[in-house]
Amino acid sequence: MKAKTTPATVLVALLLTTPVALLAQSDSSTDKKTSQVQLPEHEKPNLIRSMEPSPLPRAATADQTTAAKLVYGLLSDSRYAYRPVTLDDTLSADIYKRYLESLDGGKQFFTAQDIAKFDAYKLKLDDAIKSGDLAPAYAIFSTYKQRVDQRVTFARNLLKQDIFDFSGTDRYEYDREDAPWATDAAALDALWKASVRNDWLRLKLAGKKPEDIRKTLDKRYANMGKSIAELKGEDVFQTFLNSYANSVDPHTDYFTPKTADNFNVSMSLSLEGIGAVLQKQDDVVAIREIVPGGPAGKSGKLKPGDRVVAVGQGESGAMEDVIGWRIDDVVAKIRGAKGTKVRLDVIPAEAGLDSQPQRLVLVRDKVRLEDQAAKSKVITIPATEGGPQKRIGVIELPGFYQDFEGRRKNSSDYASATRDVAKLLEKLRGEKVDGVVLDLRNNGGGSLNEAIELTGLFIDRGPVVQVRESGGRVSVEGDSDTGIAWEGPLAVLINRGSASASEIFAGAIQDYGRGLVIGETSFGKGTVQNLVDLDRWPANEEARFGQVKLTIAQFFRVSGGSTQNKGVVPDVAFPVSVDASEYGESTYDNALPWTRISAVPHTAYGNFAPLLPKLEALHTARIANDKEFQWWSQDVAEFREERAKKWVSLNEADRRAERDREDAKRKTRQEQRKALGLDLDPLADDSFDDGLSANERDIAKDAEREKLADKRPDPLLRESAAILADAVRLLNADRQLSAQVLPTATIAGHWAD
Repeated sequence: MKAKTTPATVLVALLLTTPVALLAQSDSSTDKKTSQVQLPEHEKPNLIRSMEPSPLPRAATADQTTAAKLVYGLLSDSRYAYRPVTLDDTLSADIYKRYLESLDGGKQFFTAQDIAKFDAYKLKLDDAIKSGDLAPAYAIFSTYKQRVDQRVTFARNLLKQDIFDFSGTDRYEYDREDAPWATDAAALDALWKASVRNDWLRLKLAGKKPEDIRKTLDKRYANMGKSIAELKGEDVFQTFLNSYANSVDPHTDYFTPKTADNFNVSMSLSLEGIGAVLQKQDDVVAIREIVPGGPAGKSGKLKPGDRVVAVGQGESGAMEDVIGWRIDDVVAKIRGAKGTKVRLDVIPAEAGLDSQPQRLVLVRDKVRLEDQAAKSKVITIPATEGGPQKRIGVIELPGFYQDFEGRRKNSSDYASATRDVAKLLEKLRGEKVDGVVLDLRNNGGGSLNEAIELTGLFIDRGPVVQVRESGGRVSVEGDSDTGIAWEGPLAVLINRGSASASEIFAGAIQDYGRGLVIGETSFGKGTVQNLVDLDRWPANEEARFGQVKLTIAQFFRVSGGSTQNKGVVPDVAFPVSVDASEYGESTYDNALPWTRISAVPHTAYGNFAPLLPKLEALHTARIANDKEFQWWSQDVAEFREERAKKWVSLNEADRRAERDREDAKRKTRQEQRKALGLDLDPLADDSFDDGLSANERDIAKDAEREKLADKRPDPLLRESAAILADAVRLLNADRQLSAQVLPTATIAGHWAD
């Protein structure tokens, strides 16, 4: 049912007249959390401060009031939202539930008594959004802030007590998502006591001394309180409006102007700044990684672990002390237009924080985030009784990225997943590979256009995806360019983290019979989102109202089926690492159901059904002797068993025995790798659990460890390459089978030797 025409609806109608980018992206690839830090109490000489903390407001600003009304007009109108939901008392109750979950999903802070008081707002949030008077949201958050302060104080006081005997049978129940709210503060005390004891035990098992454990945990809990204390009104506003947006469907989101900028950077793989990845550690922002080719890298004067303590703009702008700032505020100061200068006061990683900082002047430039772009390599599959050695090219694609602005301006170097993959295919062709595996594991999606154009690299014109709008109109989007960039053997590797645009591509390759799909059933997100800039009308000079990622359509495969909820089912399946009840579209309580529409005519390049039993048999026989694959399967089974428990023992002897077993298992596996001539695991000597959180580790060492993780043995990728090699050998050895599987002469010829 359409909502009444309101001023907000009229504004929405006007702002939607400008085309915006279509997205096919899973929420799993968008981090909705905001990193928070504390502002310091002290002042430093010769520096000025412009970021003094301000009290959290109790009501929305004028801009937020307008934004709330705009979002309401957008989400409640069937002309725009694919599945509009009337904003009434029923939806208000759902928004209320989601808002509480977003604040305290683990039920660690609120008590049942708090919830009973909040219930007065349960059926009033719809009116709050319509009017833009969001006082109820701020009131609930105010109590949340108080409860966090209380819990932090309680946890820090526990560190002074003698509660760290671990000889009993106590447990820490860490999964409280489905648990009832704690009856009172005493019940929360018991929960937090178990949590603190678990934190202590982890550090003790990692070899830390009591005084160091106490110091580490006291700082950890204090930082927890600081992070909540530094939340701003815009953070509360975004969290609350997202509770509304997510009540409409799982993939509709509201972004503040700052969050929208970060989202656009992630989609375009480019930004204008210095080319450094920053991380918050205690009260200081430090360099975690230097982006190759950026101003920071070219200067040769910054390295991982260096701390940024002050930032100045241009040649003479005042230096602002940024110790204690939120990381997003520091990033905003360092980023800037290409060609402008930024001055940084930096303390080297090896120096004490009270050391004299070094002044560094950098000229900002456009920076390409290459580590998130497509990459390629070649895997050699040894000869077998079935045929000779095969060289399989692998292209790893972490996202369907596109620089929408760069494409609109027709820039020659705009970031594009399809353009990058096309270049890599040409490179692999020059290396004379026998087949290509496109690795889409954990690829959460991105640009719908990129999914269509990428498919076009492997088919010679034709439909790729069907898109059904809210009114029921179905359009067919496809590849209109003649020619194929890669005609040879192809496989697509997916897992439960492969979503949306990944599913469009994998589904099209499967429907066309163009290649094999290998791995796990995918995420199951079959909807399309549109980014709507709320500042398009009126034409604000500065971003004020934010953006909405709005579900506007559902996509269907050319075969007529939807990937919604069911995902893409692989031709050759690997063991399930994450169950559908734990992760994926099927876990959302308001996800669209699976359905299908009519198929559209498309070329059948192949039919792999007759080949699959032979591939399965070879796959089963091979992994029976593949140690790495067996170890992976064993780890998956153990992980799922442990996850199902939802608790850990607080008995030191039990936990130490578990730790010793894990250490012994890693060492034994590494010794077997050496004996069998397998690639060694560069992280085999790492501790099973160091007990530290990410911001407590040495930044440079942690960043290096992250890079080493990319070099760990990957039995799933290697097995995927082996399966594709099997397919090539089988089809080359049996011409009758080849004619049955690949009836199209053009493609069949390129699968042959």
